[in-house]
Amino acid sequence: MADLTTATPGPLHDLRVIEMGQLLAGPFCGQLLGDFGAEVIKLESPGQGDPMREWGREKPKGRSLWWPVVARNKKSVTCNLRTPQGQDLARRLIAKADVVVENFRPGTLERWGLDYETLRADNPGLILTRVTGYGQSGPYAGRAGFGSIGEAMGGIRYTTGDPDHQPARTGISLGDSLAAVFATIGTLAAVHHRELTGRGQIVDSAIYEAVLAMMESLLPEWDITGYQRERTGAVLPNVAPSNVYPTAGGEMILIAANQDTVYTRLTAAMRRPDLAAAQRFATHSARGENMAELDDIIAEWTSARPADEVLTLLHEAGVPAGRIYTARDMFADPHFAAREAIVRLAHPDLGDFPMQNVFPRLSETPGSVRHTGPELGEHSTEIYSTLLGLSSDELAGLATAGIV
Repeated sequence: MADLTTATPGPLHDLRVIEMGQLLAGPFCGQLLGDFGAEVIKLESPGQGDPMREWGREKPKGRSLWWPVVARNKKSVTCNLRTPQGQDLARRLIAKADVVVENFRPGTLERWGLDYETLRADNPGLILTRVTGYGQSGPYAGRAGFGSIGEAMGGIRYTTGDPDHQPARTGISLGDSLAAVFATIGTLAAVHHRELTGRGQIVDSAIYEAVLAMMESLLPEWDITGYQRERTGAVLPNVAPSNVYPTAGGEMILIAANQDTVYTRLTAAMRRPDLAAAQRFATHSARGENMAELDDIIAEWTSARPADEVLTLLHEAGVPAGRIYTARDMFADPHFAAREAIVRLAHPDLGDFPMQNVFPRLSETPGSVRHTGPELGEHSTEIYSTLLGLSSDELAGLATAGIV
């Protein structure tokens, strides 16, 4: 269980963030800022809240296992943004904030009278971080854009999977998460600029562009040479050996020994100096051209030995290699434990609740997971009374009217 008494305030403890929007792209940005200490106030629709509260395949006691992760460290305030009164409350809260994170379709804030110029009039240093499928401009800006579409448009879907199958996807919401990470980077850059100038700005993070940013040399390869990257399954073209290999017990392991010096260490561990001397495997390019043959040779060696024996030999030789982990492996791994990569907190309904810790690690002001996701509207009274000075009678009237 996490010891919350030892948690540092975090390097962003002086930032107040208003999070609007739902699902993953915007809220994951809010999670990352909250991980490093920012006060993240999440505005949710009364009676319903973020659909992430209901998402996930496994729901013990009817509770989402995803929500406590993406909503960790946040405060929940109910606010009906589709009403003039709710928009006024949001405007007043934003006037006291450093950052607003939202992932509505472009034009939504403007229709609600929450456009940047209006918000900046009350808060000149405000940073408005906007996460969408296609960005705030361009012919596609108004389209509905989910992470999967951004993955397709950004290029990663076409290059993922086996060559004889349709494009595949990873088992996580990669596009949404990448856009949120880039939104976080942009937000922190904007905060730094504000410290120098006092001026806020808009951070425009598009899902398809976040994916595109990860696509290495895909664009010049096509434009300059006419080479189109295709799906290659478990390998990267012309990078060998770097693949999944079988072992005697049926377990699969990864070996990545494509660099010349590392490849030499691999052949020594295999007791096959002839493979290091052979011209067809002597260089990075040569190994790439003869990838299939080399993979077959290595697979023959690994399949004759248990995974533990193979990995011991390779680790001692300084060859990057490892198992393909599932969640079960992560919980059992001593390295995960030593670095506290998994943290446990008390959940009010689910008890001992594990989740991934905060990354990256800072030596002086590390981030921390201070609490699991809040109940809907758990902090409404605290925030509205403290920041806006609303009385209990005023809050009761707003609640009766369905505003909060």
